[in-house]
Amino acid sequence: MFQKILIANRGEIALRIQRACRELGIPSVAVHSTADAEAMHVRLADESVCIGPPPAKDSYLNIPAILSAALVTGAEAIHPGYGFLAENPRFAEMVEAHGLTFIGPSPAHIRMMGDKIAAKEAMAKLGVPLVPGSNGAVTDVAKARDVATQIGYPVVIKASAGGGGRGMKVAQDAGSLDEAFSIARAEARGAFGNDAVYIEKYLDHPRHIELQVMADDQGNVVHFGERDCSLQRRHQKLLEEAGSPALSAGARDRLGATATAALAKLGYRNAGTLEFLYQDGQFAFIEMNTRLQVEHPVTEMVCGIDLVREQIRIAAGATLDYTQRQISFSGHAIECRITAEDPATFTPTPGRVTAFHAPGGLGVRVDSGLYAGYFVPPYYDSLVAKLIVHAPTRADAISRLRRALEEFAIVGIQTTIPLHQRIVDDPEFQRGDYTIHWLEEFVAR
Repeated sequence: MFQKILIANRGEIALRIQRACRELGIPSVAVHSTADAEAMHVRLADESVCIGPPPAKDSYLNIPAILSAALVTGAEAIHPGYGFLAENPRFAEMVEAHGLTFIGPSPAHIRMMGDKIAAKEAMAKLGVPLVPGSNGAVTDVAKARDVATQIGYPVVIKASAGGGGRGMKVAQDAGSLDEAFSIARAEARGAFGNDAVYIEKYLDHPRHIELQVMADDQGNVVHFGERDCSLQRRHQKLLEEAGSPALSAGARDRLGATATAALAKLGYRNAGTLEFLYQDGQFAFIEMNTRLQVEHPVTEMVCGIDLVREQIRIAAGATLDYTQRQISFSGHAIECRITAEDPATFTPTPGRVTAFHAPGGLGVRVDSGLYAGYFVPPYYDSLVAKLIVHAPTRADAISRLRRALEEFAIVGIQTTIPLHQRIVDDPEFQRGDYTIHWLEEFVAR
């Protein structure tokens, strides 16, 4: 096992990894920008190193500074968390080149899955179903027209290197294709420095279903069930559930068997999440995230397995000490992503937290770095807390979530707690009757 781990991240995920390290008896090193000098992950760290000024490019994306911090403190491994450098293959390669262990997949698999075209091609060869679309990148509008005519409108143009909805445009018909294609390429070039795009059939009422997997170096691959991440605004997830109210146990098992068999053939290692669109009883692969997900706690709640602990064990050379049959699913879990944003306009609201009270009780978990007196900086993602509840049934989980949201107090800044309260009280949500388009319509009411 490692003697010391550096956590190359901030906020609630840095705290989450820090706690797993402490339970394993492993000292950890926190890194921080000058803006995060008083952050909770720094306050609770065994050691901390300042790696630069507030802008992420000068601190949390500063690879030389992070590697120097690891070497100076004697860390043997680096956990990237999510975001920032978590899916940067060059960073993973440099970590390994400096004699350190990257707690995550191989750089080759990070690179493969970071290119959505390459990821789709790889999964197709391994028997994973895809959304009908182009074979590889579409480089000119004439080819785009041919592909769209072949698969049928509406279509969606997506950036190969994209994420979070950037470089993604929908063309409802032939008349709107040329403009959508040009805008998608321009956005992709501006956001990712890569204007490669591909085209898929646009599904009009899908759910966003993802499957959590874990694999060791001996070829053992298991899954921990699905998460329903359909409640999204502008392709950003706001609320997740495990399991999905739309799936049966049989559908989950079929999806799990297909995905784990594919990743075993691929030789994948460590944690990963395969994302699918699910419509009319059919799954279609869209991408794979080669890291820990923001929403991993709902999976932990229904499986009782610490995913960060498993990541660390596998990176240290351990094998999975359970089989798929030994993984059981209990009850239902829901996570609300609470952000420092106006709940109506979604305008960021950084500022001083004057009072903070987290809800508690049976089946309630809060992952947050907030405390009274903390100043939420304007430089980073607006996520400030994750509220996770677990109960025997979905109805019980919704009731528990409603109670927990009522107890949750964050004073001094605006947050999206009121929006989550509206969602929980909505009859369609309570019935589980929603798709990836539902939330956009809901917030516009």
